[in-house]
Amino acid sequence: MTKLLLVLIVALLFEAVGVVYLSRGLKQIGEPAQVTAREILRLVGRGATNGSILLGVLLEAVFFGALLYLLSQRDVSLIWPLTALGFVITGLAAQFILNEQITAARWAGIALIVAGAALVSWSEKSKERAATLEQAAQKVLKP
Repeated sequence: MTKLLLVLIVALLFEAVGVVYLSRGLKQIGEPAQVTAREILRLVGRGATNGSILLGVLLEAVFFGALLYLLSQRDVSLIWPLTALGFVITGLAAQFILNEQITAARWAGIALIVAGAALVSWSEKSKERAATLEQAAQKVLKP
């Protein structure tokens, strides 16, 4: 479980920084002046050549690869809720890289998400303990 948590935390670091760079790049290319096919194509072209967006996409791809690995190793009902820890990392990345001001109410919401992720993790530990106890009981009861 320790290895998986380490992979998860590293993956979430990539994901958080990737999201921050995507946001930075999208703000750099701006909004369309008009909603026309030409203007949309112009923005797509600017986005496809924007360094922040390209870096953000690369970091998100690394996160996705790590997520695929994690999902191949454990139950989705464990891994997916634990990705909620990314909200903390993303909040910190937004605060320090983009200089966003994050309110106490927003941090409280993030704390609630983390509490939910902690419950999920705790339930996995309980499941592992129960399986270990069941295996031990079967060994004792075998003639």
